[in-house]
Amino acid sequence: MSAAPPDDLRPDDLPYDAVAASQALARADPALGDVIARVGPPVIRYRPAETFDALLRSVVYQQLSGKAAATIHGRVLAAFGDPADPAAIAAAPDDALRACGLSRAKAAALRDLAGRRLDGSLPDRPALAQMPDADVVEALTAVRGVGRWTAEMVLMFTLGRPDVWPTGDLGVREGHRIVSGAAERPTPRELEAAGERYRPWRSVAAWYLWRAVDLHRAGGAG
Repeated sequence: MSAAPPDDLRPDDLPYDAVAASQALARADPALGDVIARVGPPVIRYRPAETFDALLRSVVYQQLSGKAAATIHGRVLAAFGDPADPAAIAAAPDDALRACGLSRAKAAALRDLAGRRLDGSLPDRPALAQMPDADVVEALTAVRGVGRWTAEMVLMFTLGRPDVWPTGDLGVREGHRIVSGAAERPTPRELEAAGERYRPWRSVAAWYLWRAVDLHRAGGAG
């Protein structure tokens, strides 16, 4: 699974200096530096939403094209409020959730998410902001339908954490293959080791590896 293309937000919308991070990454890895030079300053999607809203959006968007996911997400908000009302989702029958275009699994996930929001077991954004990355992942993956990748995307794009390294992301793995000139994608374990040189800016490195895939597809790299 791979992240959606970034929105047009400036790097200084992030709670860290992504431009300085890109400069440090170019020094740490000249091959990645070539991609950085072609792409230019990072324009990283940052959506500082409340936990419930961020996870609702993430669950809806899983394994769908951006356009289809946006349509379904819009239907959910139209049916249950914008921002969505957890109590309304928790009380909704399956038919009402399915009418938005949600699969049975996603409808169940949203109902579980809403229940956790209502009973207080889902940490809110201020609580998450005080938690280490590993604890955020543990808290978020307790929600039905939320896996490690989704939690990592929340860390990167909702909480603005600078050093997240999504080793299970196929786009990041493919980007590293392109940048390194390898014949095969690295395994998640191999990518974990390869990412050490990118600390403490692995979120920005991942963003440029996604862009490396874009360049490659466009015939501009590798």
